[in-house]
Amino acid sequence: MAKSEPVQNTHLAIDRRLCGHVREIGTDRSSVELRLLEEMRADATGLVHGGFIFGAADYAAMLAVNDPNVVLGSAEVRFKQPSRVGDTLVFEAVVESADGRKRTVSVVGKATDGAEVLVGRFVCFVLDAPALKN
Repeated sequence: MAKSEPVQNTHLAIDRRLCGHVREIGTDRSSVELRLLEEMRADATGLVHGGFIFGAADYAAMLAVNDPNVVLGSAEVRFKQPSRVGDTLVFEAVVESADGRKRTVSVVGKATDGAEVLVGRFVCFVLDAPALKN
């Protein structure tokens, strides 16, 4: 019997235009692609605000954990080069360790030429229930 790939179990209502499109979800890993839109522009040169880039990296980390109740506890990231409107970035996330509810996830974001744009480590927690109640 063929082994099936995991399906997305978290962040189902996210705006993929702003946080990226899922390229792949696997056991303890994910890949997200983000096209940098005009709405993300920070200045006249086309520089994209880092918050959008961080958001895609965070989304990739959540998908690597892929639990409906995963939340971000902390993150340490380095922006290695600027990005501009029109660029496409790919974020690869891998769960490095799991300790009880805690997951440590490494994320690398790259431009289409292979240059690293963001590297980071995200500490995520899997809760017993959703973080917010209706």
